[in-house]
Amino acid sequence: MARTNEQQSGGEIIRAPEKLAIKLVVNGVERQFSVAPWTTLLDALREHLGLTGTKKGCDHGQCGACTVLVDGRRINSCLALAVIQDGAQVTTIEGLASEGALHPLQQAFIDHDAFQCGYCTPGQICSGVGLIAEGKAKTADEIRELMSGNICRCGAYPNIVAAIEEVMARS
Repeated sequence: MARTNEQQSGGEIIRAPEKLAIKLVVNGVERQFSVAPWTTLLDALREHLGLTGTKKGCDHGQCGACTVLVDGRRINSCLALAVIQDGAQVTTIEGLASEGALHPLQQAFIDHDAFQCGYCTPGQICSGVGLIAEGKAKTADEIRELMSGNICRCGAYPNIVAAIEEVMARS
């Protein structure tokens, strides 16, 4: 059955808006565009803004490949509707580097060889940046627990934890 933007309620037809205008501050740049009400933040970033660093993995919030920071908090962008984020500050993997220098966690991932295929890496790094900012993790076990929503199919977990520990130690 084809998706329509009409729904019948008690004999009356309710029409969903075709698109809604939203404004996001993405990686420090204000962006205004229109999206269908059911567009996820992940799809808005990838398809409307061309920011393909954030990956679509499971599309069910179970793998963490789509993790971005919204107002400084890490979220699964595949589960968040873009229209709900209207006015928010969104940071993607593309927005972590500053003035040509990698974010310290990006550099630590390189230094610790904390990736293999690289597919999960943007979500792992964004989640790690959020984790460090939260200040809740003090041990490797706590890092592992608080990063458990980010899956690495290649098994680079020890190196990911080491990279996060290094940046936490310098913070």
